[in-house]
Amino acid sequence: MTVHVLIVDDQPTVRSGLRSLLASRPDWRISGEAADGLEAIEKAKALHPDLILMDVAMPRMNGLEATRVLRKEVPEAKVVIVSQNDPALVSIQAREAGASGHVAKHELFGTLLPVLDRLVHPLEAESPPSSREDVPASSSIPDWLTGSGALGRLIGEYDWSKTPLGPIENWPQSLKTAINLMLNSQHPMWIGWGPQATFLYNEAYVQVLGYAKHPWALGRPASEVWSEIWDICGPLADKVFRFGEPSFVDEVRLFMNRGDFFEETYYSFSYSPIRDESGRVGGLFCPSTEVTPKVINARRLRTLSELSASALIQKTVEAACISAVATIAKNPDDIPFAVLYVVDAENERAELQQVCGIPEEATDLTPRSIDLSRDSKQEFLWPLADVVNTSHSQLVPIAQAEGFPLGPAEQRLSQAIVLPLTLRGENRAFGVLIAGVNPTRRLDAEYVTFFDLLVNQVAAAIQNARASEEEKRRLDALAELDRAKTAFFSNVSHEFRTPLTLMLGPVEELLARSHTDLPPAAKRQLELVNRNGTRLLRLVNTLLDFSRIEAGRMQATYQPTDLSTLTAELASVFRSATEKAGLQLELDCPPLSDPVFVDRTMWEKIVLNLVSNAFKFTFEGTIAVSLHKVGDDVELRVCDTGVGIPKQELPRVFERFHRIENIRSRTHEGSGIGLALVHELVKLHGGSIRAESKLGKGTTFIVTVPLGSDHLPADRVSAARTMPSSAIGAAAFVDEALRWLPDSASQDSADELPPSHESIPTPGLYGDLGRGQRPSILVADDNADMRQYLVRMLSER
Repeated sequence: MTVHVLIVDDQPTVRSGLRSLLASRPDWRISGEAADGLEAIEKAKALHPDLILMDVAMPRMNGLEATRVLRKEVPEAKVVIVSQNDPALVSIQAREAGASGHVAKHELFGTLLPVLDRLVHPLEAESPPSSREDVPASSSIPDWLTGSGALGRLIGEYDWSKTPLGPIENWPQSLKTAINLMLNSQHPMWIGWGPQATFLYNEAYVQVLGYAKHPWALGRPASEVWSEIWDICGPLADKVFRFGEPSFVDEVRLFMNRGDFFEETYYSFSYSPIRDESGRVGGLFCPSTEVTPKVINARRLRTLSELSASALIQKTVEAACISAVATIAKNPDDIPFAVLYVVDAENERAELQQVCGIPEEATDLTPRSIDLSRDSKQEFLWPLADVVNTSHSQLVPIAQAEGFPLGPAEQRLSQAIVLPLTLRGENRAFGVLIAGVNPTRRLDAEYVTFFDLLVNQVAAAIQNARASEEEKRRLDALAELDRAKTAFFSNVSHEFRTPLTLMLGPVEELLARSHTDLPPAAKRQLELVNRNGTRLLRLVNTLLDFSRIEAGRMQATYQPTDLSTLTAELASVFRSATEKAGLQLELDCPPLSDPVFVDRTMWEKIVLNLVSNAFKFTFEGTIAVSLHKVGDDVELRVCDTGVGIPKQELPRVFERFHRIENIRSRTHEGSGIGLALVHELVKLHGGSIRAESKLGKGTTFIVTVPLGSDHLPADRVSAARTMPSSAIGAAAFVDEALRWLPDSASQDSADELPPSHESIPTPGLYGDLGRGQRPSILVADDNADMRQYLVRMLSER
């Protein structure tokens, strides 16, 4: 009885392989073929086949839906699902669709024919073994091939008399043993016997041959079976036959013709000699392992890893595009060419950024700018507008286009994929990556996933670069603002300094001869003006110093100095203030063996600011100033037993204008720039400063300055000073410190109270007080001069 079979699969190579496989059944006939579910239904109605081999994943209608229709329309046909999915899943899908059986594609050659036999001859397939014992075996299959599966049967039925091997019954035992060993192995193997290496293989090797070469390859010369790769395999086979030497190759690249295209594959295999009964080499034995997924995945992973690493480095969009395409260009096997476009800020045009793999002269393939508007009349090969607007990738056939490079194995490219560069949550792409598809690899799910990951990495690199550019613009704006602020401070400082100097000069002259010309009250007022004018001048000079440092115009004059003596003298001027505050001032500045190169004016500011700061925050205990040689440096320490600095504030103590809130001090006045200035002045000496503190225990500031002068600008060592000094002397620091002490102001204020009154009258402020009663006013301010001024003003009422 003739069995009519309809083959349904969208891949021509699969249909060809199934035809070859079914050809081993002489009473079976291929009645037709279909490439999708709808075509299968039409042909099944017209041809009424007995069996339908149905693929699952097909265009227009998948095989499962088609099977459900066929069960109603052509119920007499038995449908067998042929799928590359997991066998357990295929079993469930086939049963739910009403199919009569199922076969996994990777087991096709070992299981399809038995499955079809059971469907065509159910009684024969279901009969117990004992019922078949009396049926004589086919005389064409030798006993030594019994139980060797479908390939054993093919070998046994093959007419070997037409090959160099001759009739099968005349084969030597060495060949039979090797074939039996091969057929009973689940590892892909083949044997080449005789001078032409006549080809024999096992069922596992069918997957290596592919549908196009099985069973055609059986009995043919190996050089003909693998003609496309024999330039690699041939010399290895010759070495076996001529010298009896085995060989092994690992992960060798082979472009195999296993269907309708040359396929890039990677194999590890060995050729071993098979000796015949005379001891000579009769053939070769080749077990092989395909490692294509391993090699290709590793290659793609290298590209993605390099893109990921460079995505965090590039700081401009231009650099990110150059780096990304340069990385892509290193993998021409998976990406034969790449074209990168970025959409402009107005979302109107796509601007070309980088190209690799396409010659520069092929400008029609890579236009510099593409109009993305829907009414644009520009015509290009690439559907950029659709991809940008929809954020969906598109495949573009390019087999007929000129100018593209050849792919691996000199194969012409046939496809390119246009991929959108998108942000998460955005519906519109900000760019497009056009990538060539390797013509020697199928664009399967893994390949598409690679392209998705690739474009995501490129998008991330460009977005990171855009963020860096935005951050740079922000920092540049801040820097410009800072420069403007510095220039403003410099100008204002100069403008303030001149009138302050002109005001303080006459005041100082009046004070110098006030013991003869001025009454005591006028003298005290002039001293008030002088003190606060000097304090304002010190603040102005500090701002001026900062502006000079930032503008690079701060010129130091480094002179050899007896630093121990200078430091001790500067610190000792605070002794009167510390004694009045009930503090101990300890000095430990032993002589140094060599002078130290410092700018004396700057060193004065460093010491005075640090000691003044210690006095401001210390209410009991000690302020200790020490200077010692430590290695190749000299180290200044200013320690106090004051209130200390909170741990979280320590990193910021040297920041300009930073003040620590809610901490006890002798005064809350101050600009927050004293320590910042000290930090900058120490840096100008090539030194460093750090702070150590425990809250409630005290603080230590440690200044380290290198000895010698090699670290200093040679032109400023012992040079003459070229700009006026901004130092105002130690007296101003001490005088201001004394004004922080409550008693100093109290005594001055008491001297100015009216002699006949214990309190200050303020008429009209308390109208409900009886006659003779006088209100009392408490004056509270941390500035002694302000307290004195208020007392004097109110006492006149």
